[in-house]
Amino acid sequence: MNEERLSQLLDRFPAIKVLVVGDFFLDKYLIIDRRLAEISLETGLEAHQVVEIKTSPGAAGTVTSNLRALDVGVVALGFTGDDGQGYELRQGLVARGVDIQALLQLPDRFTPTYTKPMLREADGREHELQRLDIKNRAPLPEAVEGSLIARLREILPHVHGVVIADQVQERNCGVITDRLRDEIAALAHTHPDKVFIADSRERIGLFREVIVKPNLREALQAVGPVGEGQTDEARAEACGAELVRRTHRPAFITLGAKGALVCQAGNCQHVPAVPVTGPIDIVGAGDSVMAGIVSALCAGAEPEEAALVGNLVASITIQQIGTTGTASRQQVWERFREFIQIRQDLQD
Repeated sequence: MNEERLSQLLDRFPAIKVLVVGDFFLDKYLIIDRRLAEISLETGLEAHQVVEIKTSPGAAGTVTSNLRALDVGVVALGFTGDDGQGYELRQGLVARGVDIQALLQLPDRFTPTYTKPMLREADGREHELQRLDIKNRAPLPEAVEGSLIARLREILPHVHGVVIADQVQERNCGVITDRLRDEIAALAHTHPDKVFIADSRERIGLFREVIVKPNLREALQAVGPVGEGQTDEARAEACGAELVRRTHRPAFITLGAKGALVCQAGNCQHVPAVPVTGPIDIVGAGDSVMAGIVSALCAGAEPEEAALVGNLVASITIQQIGTTGTASRQQVWERFREFIQIRQDLQD
């Protein structure tokens, strides 16, 4: 890809609208000042003192934040609880310009929340303590599944692509239930003009008729042990070939610092990572790659081009320490020019 081609793709992003369907979490950071610690008179235990609270949309919400930073329009489909965490999550999505009219509010479900206590030391450094997770551990009611499916069918004609974000590990307890996954496959089959792409922590191997974007661990878990004793790239190629056979769609397998593997029928191509220097924070990197890939595909990119855009976005977000970063179109453009210069210098 050259600068002119990337510019063409990036210029199309503001005209794109993407539906993100899946598990929207609230990321809630509690900043604790060690110097203010007290001893509880009632229990004798140390009472941590919270001096700052930071919240942001997580899981599917991280993908939406990355898409919005790229100027892509986003519609959110999922649910929150009728609780304080749900209020904060909705406010965070609205502040980022996300359309939340299809986000159900359910009084009998938790708003999934990752509560992250962060201990601030005297020198200002912060590190995470044990996380507190709030998740729903009962199956999603059939009536809610029906409402989500109805809204999915209603929204689909008005978007260019669909991101499926399957975050909840407990089967059928999040948004992407077996029934909803089957409906997505049917809609993807009958709407080949739409970009459907899925990410799943535990069940990427169950998706059909959609593009999949696992990391190597998720891919190996999906297809079983293949290529044992071989390089990661060889194992990824074997996984990618099997996922393409199952889904009839391309597969993007992320390889961390090694970039990504793009697999299509009869062919796998390695797209190297964009090199960066200095400290990095890889939290949310997969969601950054997803946002770049789906935006580029909806803009008309070939799969290999889309993988490069995803790698460019991730190279920017991982340099944002202590937060789930995002990247603007301008930053992507500038990083690509730096990348081209590095390659030219190496050739010289």
